[in-house]
Amino acid sequence: MIAQETYTLYNGVTVPKLGLGTWMIDDGVAAQAVKEAVKLGYRHIDTAQAYGNEKGVGEGVRSCGVKREELFVTTKLAAEIKSYDEAARAIDGSLKAMGLEYLDLMLIHSPWPWAHFGSSDRFFEGNKAAWCAMEDAHKAGKIRAIGISNFQKEDIDNLLASCTVKPMVNQVLAHVTNMPTELIDYSKGVGMMVEAYSPMGHGELFKNQALVEMAGRYGVSLAQLCIRYTLQHGLLPLPKTANPKHMENNAALDFVISDDDMKALDVMKKIENYGDASVFPVYRG
Repeated sequence: MIAQETYTLYNGVTVPKLGLGTWMIDDGVAAQAVKEAVKLGYRHIDTAQAYGNEKGVGEGVRSCGVKREELFVTTKLAAEIKSYDEAARAIDGSLKAMGLEYLDLMLIHSPWPWAHFGSSDRFFEGNKAAWCAMEDAHKAGKIRAIGISNFQKEDIDNLLASCTVKPMVNQVLAHVTNMPTELIDYSKGVGMMVEAYSPMGHGELFKNQALVEMAGRYGVSLAQLCIRYTLQHGLLPLPKTANPKHMENNAALDFVISDDDMKALDVMKKIENYGDASVFPVYRG
């Protein structure tokens, strides 16, 4: 099952190839969503301080009936935190909120605070300070792997210039019509695994008739086609859902997209408007 196949980080930690994204899943239903996913075979759960559901996700992890060491749990340091002390407190805060002794992966959610996303100030010093706190938590055994999210080349180089532990993961927006190849190649080139959030373009790809037709030729859903596409690019997709039927469908990926169809998907016209999601900085472009 693809949800239990793994990638291996440069420090030897294995990561299940498919994760359950939990953005916009309310804290009150997050525990049940995690339990349903685990029941279906998922072993990788992704959350963030900004999602407001760490408590529920942690409850689901603790009560799902699978040993903790068989699960891979990710959270993200709030984008606004750009100092060592704040980051150290926030890391401990996530562990406490989730009721876990350790995290498998923690990421800095964004190089910019969300209110400054895309600004000329890249918060280099603040990101270095937050990274130092992540390194110390990693060395203390609180986090098995540490990484980044939404970081571009300049932001990566900033950390590499002074870090003692190199980032192991970069989680980026990547989907059909938006495959940031240069960033992905650079991230992999400096040793990082790359994760893909919003593999269905925050739902906007469901409106793409060419994708609907291609999925039909393979006898799969559009979601399955989009998730498989990211996997064939060597990425780790994180489709988000609280619906068990969608979870099951998303993990049923026993097919291969042909080379010709991958090339066609690679050059498909980019989404210009993410609809309601455009209020969020990462979708504004």
